[in-house]
Order: sequence, then structure tokens, then C-alpha cells
Amino acid sequence: MVSLTALWLPIVLSAIIVFVASSIIHMVLPFHRSDYKQLPEEEKILDVMRGAGVKPGLYHFPYCSHKEMNTPATQEKFKRGPVGLAAIFPSGPPALPKFLGLWFVFCLIISFFTAYLTGRTLGAGVHYLVVFRVAGTAAFMSYGLGNLSNSIWKGQPWCNTMKEVVDGLIYGLLTAGTFGWLWPR
Repeated sequence: MVSLTALWLPIVLSAIIVFVASSIIHMVLPFHRSDYKQLPEEEKILDVMRGAGVKPGLYHFPYCSHKEMNTPATQEKFKRGPVGLAAIFPSGPPALPKFLGLWFVFCLIISFFTAYLTGRTLGAGVHYLVVFRVAGTAAFMSYGLGNLSNSIWKGQPWCNTMKEVVDGLIYGLLTAGTFGWLWPR
């Protein structure tokens, strides 16, 4: 068993490495450029939304309660379409520094729990590949597999989700390599 205090360096360094890698994947490489589409007649739709006073939040349309779900009127709304979810952010430019800060904290949290699991499972001096396997599995499950629910429940296209799973695999491998490299001897 290895204490968390002995793993502070791989926790912080793996979070930094994943943060930099994700920045490269999302801002430099063309891998994610096709993830989002523009609404047809976007200005008209945005004018209608502004006029309706749509506030930040997550919207499901057509909206209905569980009781209304199977009524003929609601079923007709679903048949007519469109059907979907919309995440509405506050007006103004995207808060990129806030999002990047939260992403880094998320990376630290994943590295912390990867360290916790790996440190409780393995002892000091364990071979690199053993540490790599345990840390990589934990990190991949956190970064990659949680994204599957976006396609299952939120209608995200499967091709987008599979890209996120590949991202998660890369982040998991980077985390695993960092933990294997810096594992206490």
C-alpha cells in the first residue's frame, strides 16, 4: 500500500499532462472540428428564443411530464418533431478561463482517485507495467467510459461519443505512464 502523500507528484503531473494533451487535441488537431453543427436559419431561431426569454438551463423539447408522455397530443408533438435537448449558457462570450479551470480541477480529481485506487491496490516497488495497468484502467474508466451515457440518454451522436472515448483512452494512457514512471520504488 502506498500513501496518497507519496503520490502527490504523479497526481499533479498527470493532471498537467492530460490538460496539455487535451488542449492540443481540441485546439490544434482537426479531430473534433466536426463535433458541432450550425442550426439552419440560426438568426431566426435565436431571435425567437430571445423573444421567448429563454434563460440558461437544460431544455427538453417537446416538454412533457411522465403523465403526459403517452397522451395522443404529446405523441403527435413527438411525431412532428423536432425532438431534442438544448443546453443554454448565459449570454456573452464563452467563459473559457472558467471552463479550462474547471477542466483542470476535474483532471486533478481523476488523478487523485486514480492514485487512491492504485495506492491501495499496489505496494511500493511494483513493476512499471503493473502500475500502468491499474492506473490506466482507473483513469480510462473516468475519462472515457462515462461519456457513453451522453449517446444513450442525451442523443449525442455516437461518432462524437466515440471520439470522446478515444480521448479518454489517450488521457488514461498518459495518466498510466505518469504513475508508472513516478511510482515509489
